[in-house]
Amino acid sequence: MSALSPQPLSPLDGRYASAVSELGEFLSEAGLNRARIQVEVEWLIYLTDHSLFGSTPIELEKQRQLRQLAPNFGDEEVAELGALESTTKHDVKAVEYYVRRRLSELGLDAIAELTHFAATSEDINNLSYALVIRDAVTEVWLPAFRAVIDELRAQAVQYRDDAMLARTHGQPATPTTMGKELAVTVYRLERIRKQVEAAEYLGKFSGATGTFAAHLSAEADLDWQAVSREFVTSLGLTWNPLTTQIESHDWQAELYSQVAHGNRILHNLCTDVWTYISLGYFTQIPVAGATGSSTMPHKINPIKFENAEANLELSSALLDSLAQTLVTSRLQRDLTDSTTQRNVGVALGHSLLALSNIASGLGQISLNRELLADDLDTNWEVLAEAIQTVVRAEITAGRSSITDPYALLKELTRGKRIGAGDLATFVEGLDIGDAAKQRLLALTPHTYVGISSALVEHIL
Repeated sequence: MSALSPQPLSPLDGRYASAVSELGEFLSEAGLNRARIQVEVEWLIYLTDHSLFGSTPIELEKQRQLRQLAPNFGDEEVAELGALESTTKHDVKAVEYYVRRRLSELGLDAIAELTHFAATSEDINNLSYALVIRDAVTEVWLPAFRAVIDELRAQAVQYRDDAMLARTHGQPATPTTMGKELAVTVYRLERIRKQVEAAEYLGKFSGATGTFAAHLSAEADLDWQAVSREFVTSLGLTWNPLTTQIESHDWQAELYSQVAHGNRILHNLCTDVWTYISLGYFTQIPVAGATGSSTMPHKINPIKFENAEANLELSSALLDSLAQTLVTSRLQRDLTDSTTQRNVGVALGHSLLALSNIASGLGQISLNRELLADDLDTNWEVLAEAIQTVVRAEITAGRSSITDPYALLKELTRGKRIGAGDLATFVEGLDIGDAAKQRLLALTPHTYVGISSALVEHIL
C-alpha cells in the first residue's frame, strides 16, 4: 500500500469541512491559542494601566499593537508558537514566551515579568475557553439555529390552513394542519434559543487553588478579589468568585445540555419530515444533476434529513459526555477537563452540520395538498370523536336519551373505514337536538381541525 500524506481523521475536517469551517475560527487549537494571547495581553495591560508594582501605563500605540497580536495570529504565528511548545512541552507556557517575544520587539522588556503574573495556566485557559465557546455559539451556531427556526416559522404560516390527517400512534386521528404541526416545533425550538441566548459564560482568575495566595504574597494590601472581578468582567464574562484551581465548568454543562436538548427536538423534526415524505405529504424537489440511488433512477432520497439525524445523535452524545465529565475534578485539579474540552468544537460541529442539512432539506420539499385531501376523504371515521363528544353534551343538557355514546361510536368505527354517507346516516338517526345534528352533518375531516390555524399565532 502506498503511503498517504496526513489525512483528516474526522469527516468534519474532510468531507464536511465547508459546512463547519466557521467554528474552526474559534474552537480549533489555533483559535484557542488566539484567545490565550488575548487574555495574556489584556492582563498585562490591566496591570500596567493600574500602575501595579512600579509599572506605568503602556503608551496607546503599543497597547494597540499588543492587542493586534490576537486578531493577527495567522499561519506563521501558529508555526512559531508550535515551535515554542515543542520545547516547553506546555501549551500555555509557550503562549507566555510568545507574548514576551513581542514585548521585546516593542521595547517593553521592562514589564516582561508581568506577563502571566500570578496566574496559573487554568486562569488563562478557563477565560480563553469561555471566550471561544461564547463566540462560537453566538456568532456561528446560534445564527444557524435561528435560520432553521425562521424557515420552519415561514412554512408554518404558509401551511397553517392546510388540513391533514393526524396519525397518533401511526393511526388515523383527529385532523390538524401541517402549519400547526410545524408551529409546535418552532415553539419548542424558540424556548431553547432563548435559553442559549441567555447563557452565562463564567470565568475565574484567582491562582493555583483559587485562594489568591500568590497575589497576596506580591501585594498584601490590594483587593485582589476586586481586581479579579474587574478583569474577568472586562472580557465580557461573568466572574466566578469561588473555585478550586479550575473554574467549575457548570456553565458549560448547562450550555451543552441546552444545545443537546435543541438537537433532540430537531431530531424529532427530521424523523417527522422523513415520515411525511414517506407518506407523500411532502414531495421532494429534484436537484439538477443529483443522483438518488446508484441503481434506481426514479428515487429522490431524503438524505438531508437522514444525515441531520445521524449528526444530531453524534453531537448530543458528545455534548452529554462533556456535560457529565466537566463538572467533576479530583480535589483541587486534574486534567480530565483539558482533553475533554478539546472536543467542544467536534460536538458543536456535528450539530452545525445537521442544521445546514435541515435548512437545505426544508428548502427542497413542497406540500402535496392533493394527497392530504385524498387521505382525509378516505378517513371519515376520525369524526367519531366529534360525534361522541357532542352526544355527551346533549345528554348533559337533557336533549338525548343515549346511555353510552363512546361505546356506540366504537361499535360503528373501530377498525373500520366508513365514508361520508355512512356517517351522515348514523348522525341522522341519533337521538340528539336538531342544532347539534346539523353541526355534525356539516363537519368533514377537512374542517375538523379546531383552531389549528389560529394556534400558529403563538409563534408570530
